[in-house]
Amino acid sequence: MELTNISTWVLSMIPIINILLACVVVFIERRDIGHTWAWLMVLFFIPLLGFIFYIFLGRRINQKNFYKLTDEEQDYLQSSVDKQLEKLKDPSYRQKHLFEKYLGLIRMNLKSPNALVSTDNEVEIFNDGHRKFAALFDDIRAAEKEINIQYYIIQRDSLTEKLRDELTKKAKQGVKVRILYDEIGSRKISPSYFKEMVAHGGEVAVFFPSFLKLINFRINNRNHRKLCIIDGEVGYIGGFNVGEEYLGHDEKFGYWRDTHLRVRGGAVDQIQGRFILDWHYATKQQQLNSEQFSFRTKNHDGQSSAQVLASGPNSETEYIKNMYIKLMMSAKKNVYIQTPYFIPDASFMDACKVALLSGVDVHIMIPNKPDHPFVYWATWSYVGELLKYGAKILIYENGFMHAKAIVVDGEVASVGTTNIDNRSFKLNFEVNTLLYDQQVAADLHEMFLEDREVCSELTLERYQKRPLFIKFKEAISRLLSPIL
Repeated sequence: MELTNISTWVLSMIPIINILLACVVVFIERRDIGHTWAWLMVLFFIPLLGFIFYIFLGRRINQKNFYKLTDEEQDYLQSSVDKQLEKLKDPSYRQKHLFEKYLGLIRMNLKSPNALVSTDNEVEIFNDGHRKFAALFDDIRAAEKEINIQYYIIQRDSLTEKLRDELTKKAKQGVKVRILYDEIGSRKISPSYFKEMVAHGGEVAVFFPSFLKLINFRINNRNHRKLCIIDGEVGYIGGFNVGEEYLGHDEKFGYWRDTHLRVRGGAVDQIQGRFILDWHYATKQQQLNSEQFSFRTKNHDGQSSAQVLASGPNSETEYIKNMYIKLMMSAKKNVYIQTPYFIPDASFMDACKVALLSGVDVHIMIPNKPDHPFVYWATWSYVGELLKYGAKILIYENGFMHAKAIVVDGEVASVGTTNIDNRSFKLNFEVNTLLYDQQVAADLHEMFLEDREVCSELTLERYQKRPLFIKFKEAISRLLSPIL
């Protein structure tokens, strides 16, 4: 066959290939309508190259038993959920733990992401990187049995070097040390960075590793969780990663404002359980053996009730987003939100609008500077829309706002790794702690008010006077918001 005939044949096959790929997107993956149309447009307007984009950015994760739990393990988890649902029928139990008002929210979290309730937690809040890492290093030094660490980003700098040295010391003492990090978020390091720790019995695993360090077929699905568990007794969860910028040492961002929790009590078991699932998936171990890990042995008399919710591209639905929406729908007085990115989908925007129209005060605090320009201008587009409904929009001027926290009516609060955007809701593996505790909510509320002192307010008048070029950047960024 002549070269010209081969070229003609290849070109004639492109429409057929695109039709086949379109059938996969529409009939096999069964996405929501918005994503389906978006990928159809990519496939038909960028032939072949669009298919490459789809391979790296568009494929869905198999949701059926992603963590490969056995029937016995699934039955045990379901029985634990059923026991708690039965216990919630007791009025005295509900009233004692502030569950009466939020019963629907608790049941929803139990039935969908199987977020078990614990009522004996002690919670400490960190909003400064120096304090958070000082406490974490103290707990690491005090570890006697086991240290499990999971971060989205681990930079290659002095803070990580200090963490590595502390963990190596504990490994030499016979403490079991495990480190799990995300390949894309922590692209500056490799397992060899911890070789001395590994030589003394430590272990390192990578979530969704790249092929030959160059090709990553899951680049669009990242493990965004930040968890630390010490001896099964102390758990850390929140927004801080590991790097000097989280101590405020990056001139571009300045002071780094984040929110992280240190927890003791029943919620630590749930945080540990989440780590175990991710660890076994990353290490490709054939069987899930929780007996290899240390669980708490001490009783606690804390007063904070909590649920630990996990969500990701393997989830049947967007569990954490649903929790956010249900939380907002329960508000009677006020909602305080801190988030680095505010790029909600239609359902979350509707929840904000309904709350505002119902007379609920909604305050949203966002950064004054971008770490991702398109994300920043998309955020301005969405908060600008809510100004028309009466939302109070605060621009944090004291550095970079990276906290992911929501406080409702001074009674219930959520702190975790989840941003208010499509990436966190649909594409990334995330985890949040939902706390039913007036004192914790009051502390987070007070921190919000302190942060407000170093904020400027984005008023409707100020927003409407923005230059035409800013409006153009907002329009383009909002168009791209489903894939940001």
